Amino acid sequence: MAAGRVKSCFLLQVLFSLVIINVSLAFPPKQMKSMDIIKEVNHKGPYLGLITVYPPEEKAFWKTAAFKPDKKHPYVDLSGRRFRVGKVQGRKVIYVRCGVGMVNAAAATQQMLDVFDMKGVVHFGIAGNSNNSMSIGDVSIPKQIAHTGIWDWLNPDEVLPSNDVAHLDFGSYNVPKGDGANLLGRIGYSNEQLFSESGKANTGTEIFWLKISHRWLQFAAGLEGMELERCVNSSLCLPQQPKVVVGLKGSTANIFIDNAAYRDFLYQTFAVSSVDMESGAVVMTSLSNGYPVIVIRGLSDLAGSQKGQNAIQTYGSLAALNAAKVVVQFIAKLPRYESGR
Repeated sequence: MAAGRVKSCFLLQVLFSLVIINVSLAFPPKQMKSMDIIKEVNHKGPYLGLITVYPPEEKAFWKTAAFKPDKKHPYVDLSGRRFRVGKVQGRKVIYVRCGVGMVNAAAATQQMLDVFDMKGVVHFGIAGNSNNSMSIGDVSIPKQIAHTGIWDWLNPDEVLPSNDVAHLDFGSYNVPKGDGANLLGRIGYSNEQLFSESGKANTGTEIFWLKISHRWLQFAAGLEGMELERCVNSSLCLPQQPKVVVGLKGSTANIFIDNAAYRDFLYQTFAVSSVDMESGAVVMTSLSNGYPVIVIRGLSDLAGSQKGQNAIQTYGSLAALNAAKVVVQFIAKLPRYESGR
């Protein structure tokens, strides 16, 4: 009897050792350490997520001096990205720079929501301006975002799918106008599929306009009228005072738009005022996981309608700083139950 018990205990010890070995093989020591840190970080949560895109936007965010890093665990490195832990306006936040494009934006957002104890996501940065009533330096907080890069690219004589939202005929842009057929044919703009925790598994809902969280838009409305920066430096200023506008529409695609004709097409067809390469992915991922989300974008250029070179190199830093300042004030306006303890 005693010998049987000893044998059973020995087998359990062997099995336990094998489990420990397998876990160690699956997770390298550095990753195991990160998991321990994440556990401690989450114990202090929940957090508000802050996501920007590339270094100039991050530099502008640091320039506000609003981010106060956590003293014990100021950051966690995961999958090549640095998730920074701290506070803004006394609210607990986790900030990450996702990288350019929709894949990077979606991956960083999903990882943030999967790994950390989050309350919602604030996405910010710069964007092209596609609305002639807006100006460089303005900050747009859209109520809707569309992914305008899901195309049915057809031959000139093909019929567009009936569920396409809009279409662009390349022949309409021939010079001289209407002179012959264009072999590039036409593009039909298709819906996305939104998979959501609140929906049926493996069943996506066709959607074109992604809606920003209504409650957060209401809080953001109070930011209209706040003072923004007008000058890059003492010798370079915008001709008008930038403004915050809430409730317009935005467009996202994996395309840097610097073409006047396409800019005009997007505005005339979809009435979008800002064009960027990440917002739709952050919004889609956040909504799919059931989290509130808002987009705050400073307008850095005219998306191709300018004369000469694109203004992003001249006014990009100013637009990024204005967006970052609006983010800081938005966080201050959020009730504590909306932004974490």
